[in-house]
Amino acid sequence: MLLVIEGIYKNFGGIRALENVNITVRKNERLGLIGPNGSGKTTLINIISGSLKQDKGKIVFDGENISNLPAHKRAEKGIARTFQIPRSFHSLTILQNVLVPLTFVSKLQGKRTEILHRAEDIVRLVGLESKIGVYPRELSQVEMRKLELARALALNPRLLLLDEVMAGLTSGEIMEVLDLLKKLNERGITIIMVEHIMSAVMNFCERIVVLNNGSKIAEGEPSEIKRSEAVVKTYFGE
Repeated sequence: MLLVIEGIYKNFGGIRALENVNITVRKNERLGLIGPNGSGKTTLINIISGSLKQDKGKIVFDGENISNLPAHKRAEKGIARTFQIPRSFHSLTILQNVLVPLTFVSKLQGKRTEILHRAEDIVRLVGLESKIGVYPRELSQVEMRKLELARALALNPRLLLLDEVMAGLTSGEIMEVLDLLKKLNERGITIIMVEHIMSAVMNFCERIVVLNNGSKIAEGEPSEIKRSEAVVKTYFGE
């Protein structure tokens, strides 16, 4: 297993955000994480990436207990994430936005030409080569999402955590991003997708975990999740 999430609890004051969540993720898997608003999805992503500390439980990545590692150390080990609201540097060009994280984790220290070529390759991979010298404010919504992916890819991830990367996109743009994500997965990147757009989750994910009120209520292949009584009740009521 690449990732083992074991007995995770998280409280915010008197509110329990996660309760005894257990999930395993295989290498090169495409896992969907779904549930209603407030079910704990983003909280779990924050805990995996290290931007939040769990109250109880542990996170094991590629056989190593990383439960107490800060976010930047987890990034160095190959865990990258995107955010619901893109966090680009608005005063930097698209290429410079990719160079910042790439320089942070690159093993090519001092080899500026090689780092630059790698940044250009990443921009090309996400389909933004025609916008390489422009600023984020000049990008469309789908291009902003691609830039967010490019910045995550600069960390050379083995595990990519996607937090509602499809938000605000048209159906055509969603398919465009899904095609890109499938290419990344084919390159060996394991992906966990948090998403509200069910068509995207069902199209992309091999397995789906459903959270509700901080607890895991279902897990299985997309076809199984569609038939789950617990999932139907969660989304549509009795």
